[in-house]
Amino acid sequence: MKNQKLLRFLFLIFATSGVLIAQEEKPPAKTGKTTILFKDQSILPIKLCFSNREMKKETNDSTYLLSKLIYKNNEKWDSIDVKIRARGDFRRANCYFAPLKIKIKKAVAKETIFKGNKQLKIVMPCVQSSSTQDNIVKEYMAYKIYEVISPYHYKTRMADIEYIELRGKKSKVHNIKGFLIEDIDKVAKRQNSKKLKRTVHPLEQDDMGATLNDFFQFMIGNTDYSTAYQHNQKLVFTEDYKTIPLPYDFDMSGLVDASYAVVSQVQGEVLSIESVTDRLYRGFDRDEAVIRAVQKHYLDNKDRVFEVIDGIEPQFDNKKEFQIARNFIDDFYKILSDENKFKNEILRKGRTK
Repeated sequence: MKNQKLLRFLFLIFATSGVLIAQEEKPPAKTGKTTILFKDQSILPIKLCFSNREMKKETNDSTYLLSKLIYKNNEKWDSIDVKIRARGDFRRANCYFAPLKIKIKKAVAKETIFKGNKQLKIVMPCVQSSSTQDNIVKEYMAYKIYEVISPYHYKTRMADIEYIELRGKKSKVHNIKGFLIEDIDKVAKRQNSKKLKRTVHPLEQDDMGATLNDFFQFMIGNTDYSTAYQHNQKLVFTEDYKTIPLPYDFDMSGLVDASYAVVSQVQGEVLSIESVTDRLYRGFDRDEAVIRAVQKHYLDNKDRVFEVIDGIEPQFDNKKEFQIARNFIDDFYKILSDENKFKNEILRKGRTK
């Protein structure tokens, strides 16, 4: 019996590792489908102009403001007509700057760096201060880490934003950091998948895909998500009939540690931790072979993860904030490498409901 379990465990690790490696090492056909906007990873200078008050009070899921997105390309400034709205209920209510959703007509985007992107998100700091600027970089870091972990991820790009806030007859200029996120449709198309709108219970999702996501949320110290209710998660359905979750919005994570962050209580569930910097594994109970395969995948990619993290260091204003973020991820790897900690904090913490 023990031998059968061992063989099953080794087979699953071999099989799943092979799948993941194959996805990473395929020729650039898949990455070739990344749009021009996100192929270029240089920081994109952009300018936005609108009333912040009107944006937060007058827009919703179906109501947008007409505006222009001014951007710098090849040392020249250009602009396109866009529709914009505020998104994110919490940040809209509690932050000075709300994150934005942008719609671009296909004909407008044609012949520009935005070609192929009908919708985009722009993440901006909660308020303008040195600490919140670095919070943006840390949230961007989370997206970049997940690019290493899973082929099912959002492409992102840092931006230097000059936001001209209209205040009646006056205006105020804010120079802030932000980043662009591609739309879920682009992720699905790149992976030959389809976006799912309906709910799918986590235990009906692909074991490896769901567990990769759950480890990641534990890694960045995030409980503000639910794959069951698609809260800060989207789902795609692959051509081989697998349902894969895609995480986004990490401002409530311990990695970012925003001043307004609180331990999330999705669907009113009270959790056992008091601070977002305390980790709590929220994945469902799965076969140990799956958990071990994911553990191995994260450990195998540790060097790549830290290569990404270290590459982002120059974008921090405060080097102390960078080191805190780096140490936070390093603590995760210490848990993965310590068998007792791994069992107590992940393996035995799988949810049953």
